[in-house]
Amino acid sequence: MRGAFALIVVEHLHKHFGGIRAVDDASLTIATGSITGLIGPNGAGKTTLFNVVAGLYKPTSGRVLLDGVDITGLSPHELFAKGMLRTFQIAHEFSTLTVRENLMMVPGGQAGESLVQAWTNPAKVQRQEEAIRAKADEVIEFLEIPHVANEFAGNLSGGQKKLLELGRTMMVDAKIVFLDEVGAGVNRTLLRTIGDAILKLNRERGYTFCMIEHDMDFISRLCDPVICMAEGTVLAEGTAEEVKGNEEVIEAYLGTGLKNKTEQEAAP
Repeated sequence: MRGAFALIVVEHLHKHFGGIRAVDDASLTIATGSITGLIGPNGAGKTTLFNVVAGLYKPTSGRVLLDGVDITGLSPHELFAKGMLRTFQIAHEFSTLTVRENLMMVPGGQAGESLVQAWTNPAKVQRQEEAIRAKADEVIEFLEIPHVANEFAGNLSGGQKKLLELGRTMMVDAKIVFLDEVGAGVNRTLLRTIGDAILKLNRERGYTFCMIEHDMDFISRLCDPVICMAEGTVLAEGTAEEVKGNEEVIEAYLGTGLKNKTEQEAAP
């Protein structure tokens, strides 16, 4: 994906919390059509960066561009309308609604949300609801979860909730989806299913993803490029193999460089 059009550009981004520089002069680019992996040790600033880009936090300084347009400081609902979506490490489902109903809640501006429309144009409300239901059923089939379509979301396993979060991004026209540790707490079988769905969305529907993940096997399977953050800034970028072999990355994760680590292992 190198050389592809830049969908997201982060320029010299800072986010400080008092004296803590959670993001400290971070710059990166996410190419259209890529699955970009964001890795780094705990406290590297990955989730804070996500939160700034996605509008949950306003940056201390720096800017974020989407399709060449400055979106710095826009609210999450404004960014949602522009096609930027994100998931969270802990799934945010409506636990007392079914899987299908959770999906149907996503599209904004539904006619049924207006009492006036419901009273004066019930046929329009019904037509729109039927179209949204059909879309939800299409997403359910795509994710291969028809067996839980009518299950309350609160009863799903952790991995199934992650699939539901991914499905919610499919209910609107997303330009880019930020995935925050989609593999956390998910068993290997379901993780492969999630990975397959991400790859299919990327290859068949042109979705662009940026994902925070600690599972390097998962990252290696899905992501190119991989960006490593440490101490609030970008440390390295390349393929998964290039980044895993980078001396500075090894030092950031292990606290010792590859040369020193090798010497220690060889010592009697």
